[in-house]
Amino acid sequence: MDSTTNLPVAVIGAGPVGLAAAAHLLERGLEPLVFEAGPTAGAAIEQWRHIRLFSPWRFNVDAAAVRLLEASGWESPRPTALPYGGELVDSYLTPLAALPAISSRLLTGSRVVAVTRNGLDKTHLRDRDTTPFLVRVEHQGGEVRDYPAAAVIDASGTWSARNPLGTSGLPALGEAALASSISSPLPDVLDRDRASFAGRRVLVIGAGHSAANTLISLADLAKAEPGTRILWAVRGASAEKAYGGGNADGLPARGQLGARLRRLVEAGSIELHTGFGVASLTGHDGGTSPAAVGGPAVTLTAVDGRTLEADVVVPCTGFRPDLGILRELRLNLDPAVEAPLELGPLIDPEFHSCGTVAPHGASLLAHPDKDFYIVGMKSYGRAPTFLLATGYEQVRSVVAALAGDHEAANTVQLELPETGVCSTDAGTSCDVPATATAAATTEAADSGCCGTPEPVLVGFPTGLAHGRSGSN
Repeated sequence: MDSTTNLPVAVIGAGPVGLAAAAHLLERGLEPLVFEAGPTAGAAIEQWRHIRLFSPWRFNVDAAAVRLLEASGWESPRPTALPYGGELVDSYLTPLAALPAISSRLLTGSRVVAVTRNGLDKTHLRDRDTTPFLVRVEHQGGEVRDYPAAAVIDASGTWSARNPLGTSGLPALGEAALASSISSPLPDVLDRDRASFAGRRVLVIGAGHSAANTLISLADLAKAEPGTRILWAVRGASAEKAYGGGNADGLPARGQLGARLRRLVEAGSIELHTGFGVASLTGHDGGTSPAAVGGPAVTLTAVDGRTLEADVVVPCTGFRPDLGILRELRLNLDPAVEAPLELGPLIDPEFHSCGTVAPHGASLLAHPDKDFYIVGMKSYGRAPTFLLATGYEQVRSVVAALAGDHEAANTVQLELPETGVCSTDAGTSCDVPATATAAATTEAADSGCCGTPEPVLVGFPTGLAHGRSGSN
């Protein structure tokens, strides 16, 4: 980035990674301007505030953000405690966003609808690298404004774009018309959303940690609301992926989650249907109308013709990036997972899981449009293996690159915890890296922890073969 410019760096999203980017920009003497579509910082996490993380506090905070907070007298939560999503918002993101240095540069209720180069669409090349970006923003109330920016860091995440229920990457037939029968991906079935699930026939679709958490919460609900019936459908031939590695899992809490889910299925508390790829959804009259009172709202038909009836469908199918706002930029994306091209093969879910994540920085995240970066969960595209601490390292490296400190940008400084952690997740993503093997740790030390064309893989044992290919 041209250090002589007076324009700010636009940061899209005020979640953990977006606010970390702002903190690092401030430390480097660069001016951030943060756009958050929700009413507050961490608005997406608010939707799953009832979910507890597998990772302790010390791996859920960014170093630059902590330095800002501590200067204001903030006291860190107990480092070894496992926070709920709501605690991550209330005890970390909200105080961080309230700091004058951040709040004066944070615009909430401001949804970015497009990013381009000022006066240039993506077909124009001349002077492109030196032309400021233009960020178009729709503010609360409908006002639309354009903001010039010297660089853009997209940390908008993927929460707003869940994967469809259909098997081919498309919505199942009838899915859009029957949206009123489909819940949010991580409903609070025991509290906020209880009335929508109590005493009803609930079908959970998916095989990740989101599904496991929802199913276990539904089992707890059924104890108090005996009329609640729980169905679970997975595309695969078995539910082993959701059960995890059990005692072989390197993280006990994660292994215990899968073990409890297995016991509930074996006890008949949860009705499991394997090999169920959703082809269509129909209403009670064979059309798109929801059911009358007393009847099932929707019938789901599998590719093989089997059917399931439910009052509520919970989609735990993962997420994908919204790339529409970036249409006028020149991007270089992996054709499979829609991550930056060089990062894609390192995180492809066909071959990688939470236990095999490669540390990386600005060089792997760069695109043909200079000084534009996608970071955080969105940088992983459709891959569900994102680590929160990896996102913090991403923005540290990216901001160093924007500041012209290429040595720092090219040096991966990911500090590996003694015990690594994956979260219960919002869409089967992970949230912290884990201990490398002794050999990998030695290799990292010998190389000075610098990024290389073949970065050391870090992660935490899952007790399962990594990636979908491991189960083929």
